[in-house]
Amino acid sequence: MVIRTGASPAPMPPEKSVQMNSAGKENSMLAPLLPEVRQPAAEQMGGASVSGAVFNISTTIIGAGIMSLPAATKVLGVGPALLLIAAVAFLSNVSSEFLLRYTVPGSPCSYAGVMGESFGQVGSTAVQLCVVLATMGTLTVFLIIIGDVLSGNRSEGTVHVGVLQEWFGEQWWNERDVALLITLVVIILPLILLRRVDSLRLTSAISVLLAVVFMCLSSGMALYALFHGTAQTPRLLPDFAHLSNAFELFTAVPVIVVAFTFHFNVHPIQAEVSNYSNMKVAVRISLLLCAAIYAVVGFFGYLLFGELTMADVLSNFDQNSGSQIGRLLNDIVRLSYALHLILVFPLLNFALRLNIDELLFSRSKPLAEDTIRFVSLTSLLMGLIYLTAVAIPSVWTMFQFIGSTAAVCLSLIFPGAIVLRDIHGIANRKDKVQAASMIALAVITSSIAIASNVISYIGSGESNEDQA
Repeated sequence: MVIRTGASPAPMPPEKSVQMNSAGKENSMLAPLLPEVRQPAAEQMGGASVSGAVFNISTTIIGAGIMSLPAATKVLGVGPALLLIAAVAFLSNVSSEFLLRYTVPGSPCSYAGVMGESFGQVGSTAVQLCVVLATMGTLTVFLIIIGDVLSGNRSEGTVHVGVLQEWFGEQWWNERDVALLITLVVIILPLILLRRVDSLRLTSAISVLLAVVFMCLSSGMALYALFHGTAQTPRLLPDFAHLSNAFELFTAVPVIVVAFTFHFNVHPIQAEVSNYSNMKVAVRISLLLCAAIYAVVGFFGYLLFGELTMADVLSNFDQNSGSQIGRLLNDIVRLSYALHLILVFPLLNFALRLNIDELLFSRSKPLAEDTIRFVSLTSLLMGLIYLTAVAIPSVWTMFQFIGSTAAVCLSLIFPGAIVLRDIHGIANRKDKVQAASMIALAVITSSIAIASNVISYIGSGESNEDQA
């Protein structure tokens, strides 16, 4: 039985739905890709494997944020960047455990439901709005990056040629809008129409593998450059001489927090894992794996490109390497990352679709049981994201201000607030100290980062006016 995220019904025994096939035999219906009753549903289905949960969590974590890590390392220096990655991974583990512990039997099995239990409709709506903002912005960025890889872009007067244009020249079908539409309809749409998280375990595994390929290629190219004396000398500490102000260091914090935001998919994945302890193990393994990948990509990306490292490190791989092998490696790096984003897309889209459905149709029957509403909402969201990606050449400013702020709330502030509220009376003193510290760190660092970006934006605007 599916529990809606905005309500708090009394627990009921799960019922097994069946349907008849053409031969008159009874087939168990696949459980919908929506939050379910915690233990009984998972046990009835046999429970998804820990490895499947690891791949799904890792796929949710590793997204667009990975390509900004070399730039974050450039801003912070190698030492502080690695420490920040480890610290955010630790805090993400603590906050995810908070969410799982407060999903007690009989409680709504969703992030919005748990938040609603503690803070009522206001809390539930706040979670849903943050998820919508974070995932909508992230998915738009995904399509923009995929379009850049396939069809290129024009950034600051520099033309970046896409892979398809390099291979086939200028054609009508490899123009940005057409290539994106074909990718969306042919590859992404069949994946986002699946109604079970565990159905994506294979694509999630491939996605994690592609992230590892990206990591290995970038680190291999950096080591090659290092042995041949062409690598840049990395800084271990920040270079304050090249910073407009010391607070600019805090702009790297939201980027790394976004890179570890997966909390909105904790409950859907937990619904298909056999028990709570297995989910804890899956979360910890995923965070260790992703932290290692982030550390390697951040360090070797910065080692490879040095102070020329761009906010989108894929733009650096667009540079002319001067050899056929070098150009081939550059294409493999870009294509592997684009395919990784394509495979991450369905998991984030699930969270977006579910929360918008809860906001608009909270009193209707479960989304997965209403095919017309399921397909219509999916198509509408995909159309909106596609049009936004085509119309806006870059959404980095929007992603940093809206996505990063929403991600900080989802990953640190809301879980901490749930523990401090402690409506079930299960938090000890250590939990409350950790929760209060998480909230304080999140609010302070996020506020400083936003203020620093605003100041920098105003300063650049005044500079442009003076030049004019």
